[in-house]
Amino acid sequence: MTKPDIGTKYIDIAKIVSESDSEVLKKLPGFIVRLIAKIIKQDEINRVLSKHSKSIGIDFLPAMIREFNLTLQIEGKENLPENGKCFFASNHPFGVIDGLILTRIVSEKYGTLKAIGNDAFMFLPHLRPLIAAVNVYGQSSKEYIKVLDETFNSEVPITHFPAGKVSRRYKGKVQDAEWQKSFITKAISSKRDIVPFYFYGRNSRLFYVINSLRQILRIKLNIELMLLPREMFRKRNNTIKIKIGKPIPYRKFDETLTHKGWAQEVRSQVYELGSKKS
Repeated sequence: MTKPDIGTKYIDIAKIVSESDSEVLKKLPGFIVRLIAKIIKQDEINRVLSKHSKSIGIDFLPAMIREFNLTLQIEGKENLPENGKCFFASNHPFGVIDGLILTRIVSEKYGTLKAIGNDAFMFLPHLRPLIAAVNVYGQSSKEYIKVLDETFNSEVPITHFPAGKVSRRYKGKVQDAEWQKSFITKAISSKRDIVPFYFYGRNSRLFYVINSLRQILRIKLNIELMLLPREMFRKRNNTIKIKIGKPIPYRKFDETLTHKGWAQEVRSQVYELGSKKS
């Protein structure tokens, strides 16, 4: 029985491993590489990307909402300001789907945006026009920093997950890690108000169990990240609920708190937004 055509190989784990600078990766046995490709659903992702190969940038976002048959329940759309020169900051429970939805909501309102995101997304031509890339595992290149500075100083709306990584189980509860202070610093310097978003929901129990086991065994490699594509496909045909809060003026971020302190204050407001009854 022949396999269905996966189209263009946008994601090719074998190629990534072979071209990697890491000697550890290059020494991985072939069956391990194939297993990783299977776990991250390489073929399924490539089929979806090939199916929507002509949907580039903003056009890709509604295409993905339709592809995964997502129903969006959005509360607080009236809180989106008419001036889109803001940071649209959110908790990060899912890893991929929340990014697609956040950018979809913002682009639908303003017609344009930039998303601060992992430079891994630059491998996908569908998303490349929307991404202001950062290297989450090392130092960003001069080119990335230049594009980020230009983005901050522009009038374009910016979406951001200030935790910098997907929610895990902390202190017995699934939530974001401490939010990074950079978005407060940039909000002040670029005079951008912050519009808080809250996504209801979480990933599968397996995702958090693997994360917990990794912590217990003191394994530094984020093994659970390989499950994020699986989590994405598990959201198919689901209803995703989002709540949007009122903009927080950048002038509020005064010297009563450090930038790091204000970042955690905004994080708290996002989670309070999710806990309030409609």
